[in-house]
Amino acid sequence: MLDLGLIWGYWGRGMPDNLVELSVEAEKLGFDAVWSAESWGSDAFSPLVLIAAHTERIKLGTGVVQLSARTPTATAMHAITLDHISNGRTILGLGVSGPQVVEGWYGMPSRRPLARTREYVEILRRVFRREGPMAFAGEHFQMPYEGDGSEGLGKPLKVMTHPLREIPVWIGAEGPKNVAQTVEIADGWIPLYYSPFRPEVYAGELAPARPGFEIAVNVSMRVHDNVEEALYPTKASLGFYIGGMGAKGQNYHTKLMARMGYEEEAYKIQDLFFEGRRDEAIAMVPTEFADEISLVGSVDRIRDRLQAWDESPVTMLNVAARTPAELRTIAELVKG
Repeated sequence: MLDLGLIWGYWGRGMPDNLVELSVEAEKLGFDAVWSAESWGSDAFSPLVLIAAHTERIKLGTGVVQLSARTPTATAMHAITLDHISNGRTILGLGVSGPQVVEGWYGMPSRRPLARTREYVEILRRVFRREGPMAFAGEHFQMPYEGDGSEGLGKPLKVMTHPLREIPVWIGAEGPKNVAQTVEIADGWIPLYYSPFRPEVYAGELAPARPGFEIAVNVSMRVHDNVEEALYPTKASLGFYIGGMGAKGQNYHTKLMARMGYEEEAYKIQDLFFEGRRDEAIAMVPTEFADEISLVGSVDRIRDRLQAWDESPVTMLNVAARTPAELRTIAELVKG
């Protein structure tokens, strides 16, 4: 049976009104996780601390923490603290983001994201295992730091707060090399888009996955009489990410859509978006593509299409329900 997650994402203008209440309801209905994210506004950890104080069982996932926002040891401290507060319910989801955010907001270099991710995860593992003082000499991270501006007084340290366990690390990845590395070094994968109707897109990268490897996919799940109308929010999101979340030639989302069989449409969407023709970009998103990565329509249609997800490598569906009624409907459809 597929696990269920509730997505909060990152905040817009302010905190969602029913953040705690809906998360508590999700736990009562048997949801397995609740997820918080960050971009250049709200942070990913703080909302989960608040939710942890009002829940007992549901897992608390960062989906995702931006690598460039914190040093690996700072992220480890956040994760260990949240894990203590929640009695061992943390899932640490990580992602590199794109150069526009990494360099534009965090003021950090964006080069060699795979190598940075590998070093980052290795440091996290060492901190969580607390096997000894941290000494790491990598290309991107050095502890103690002995580069330009160093006083030369740093010493290897071991985290004071004892981790409850080795916290699971999941990675948000899109490119084939990134997904392959994720399967190698992480405990789970958080794809941006995944189609259970096109398993061949990632079959090679997922083949070496060890037993217990998790895959959590964000999907739009909505009971509605009009499939096209129900898919509009998905199309709007796709138009924004594929068209605007990146630069020409450096947009992971555009490249992913192209690899999934929609190359001509992907680059046309990007062109339209950069020309300021956003409504046309959204209209260009193929209904078939939006439908493959969503679960919308009548109850019977959703149940029928859930079979493809059940037979896929995916282990968790994450949904952005915003009312108790939506939560109940989704729980009944997925959990039975």
